[in-house]
Amino acid sequence: MEHAHHVEHPDMYDEESSKIGMWLFIFTELLLFGALFVVYAVYRYMNPDAFHLAAEELNRMIGAINTIILLISSMTIAMSTTALRKGHRKLAIALVSITFLIGLAFLVNKYFEWGVKFSHGIWPGSEHMLNEMSQGEILFFGLYFVMTGLHALHIIIGMAIMVFAIRGLINGKVQIDRPSLLDNCGLYWHLVDLIWIFLFPLFYLIH
Repeated sequence: MEHAHHVEHPDMYDEESSKIGMWLFIFTELLLFGALFVVYAVYRYMNPDAFHLAAEELNRMIGAINTIILLISSMTIAMSTTALRKGHRKLAIALVSITFLIGLAFLVNKYFEWGVKFSHGIWPGSEHMLNEMSQGEILFFGLYFVMTGLHALHIIIGMAIMVFAIRGLINGKVQIDRPSLLDNCGLYWHLVDLIWIFLFPLFYLIH
């Protein structure tokens, strides 16, 4: 009996601590991006015309496609947690895998978008920016690369968590009575989507 109690207690403790840890992590991420949003708002207020001019260089279609992609991914990751709770493990695996592929599609779009900017000589510290752009435009693109790059990093981290969740679903470590890893994966991915929902209008719909 003592041995059984010893096994159950760590499982319960680990599940609760992982949830608390994820919520604390999400809170710190919201503080980080919240501070960046404040910086953006201040610089945009100080350089409204330059920010509008610089935003013309961004492709709103790609931004809109990425927004739709992430909204769909939020739905699929939420469906995966629901499927697991209903005992449909294979369906949960398929839905997480689809979410992973959607995240990959987002990164591919971002790669090509950044590639176009680089081909036009637009990247932090480039001669084109330093010699031909105003200070306000430089600030805009500096914030654009930092904030969208940081968001892309979060996409990669989220996809890595999905890999662990899929492995857990396959080997039985994530199941109907132990869904914490998949739940935390979903929470993190919703955070990633939420951040992009703010980034998209700030940079792409500034007109």
